[in-house]
Amino acid sequence: MSEEKLPQPVDTPPAPSVPEASGVDLARVALRAAKEQAKAKGAAAQQKKQARRGGGLRSGARADGRDPMALGAAINRLITERGWEAPAAVGGVMGRWPQIVGEDLAKHCVPVKYDDEPDARVLTVQCDSTAWATQLRLLAPTLVARLNEDLGHGTVRMIKVLGPGAPRRGYGPLRAPGSVGPGDTYG
Repeated sequence: MSEEKLPQPVDTPPAPSVPEASGVDLARVALRAAKEQAKAKGAAAQQKKQARRGGGLRSGARADGRDPMALGAAINRLITERGWEAPAAVGGVMGRWPQIVGEDLAKHCVPVKYDDEPDARVLTVQCDSTAWATQLRLLAPTLVARLNEDLGHGTVRMIKVLGPGAPRRGYGPLRAPGSVGPGDTYG
């Protein structure tokens, strides 16, 4: 007679459990917490002692927050603390404008301001003639992409192009009433 082999129940391995902290681990955690508390108490006691002696905080051999720092490091720290990274980066772009847009365009179009509101992020550029303003309008999508590569995605959403400013109207005895006088055809 042949024996039929019945399927054997498959033993599933136990689910991995989070190891419980042993006595040694608990002791290490408690020791670390006690050391931190003692260090904080000692620092507070040292400050009280110095204050009683009339000295206040004194500098020592180790670096602390009162030490002088380099000007560049101080400026970078201020920019980071105040959240001025994007406006500072755009300011750098305004300084490198000829390298970004090219010498020809930079001679006729100048960045004027940057609106860094999260819903706006508009770079305003002033051109010296209507022809250059039109040229910049055609190049605006490419220029926005190039600026965002340099500054980070979404820093500049739109370029607002301003044409040349109208000349001042000089009113005098030789002016015809209602005349606009010489000016560019921008508008």
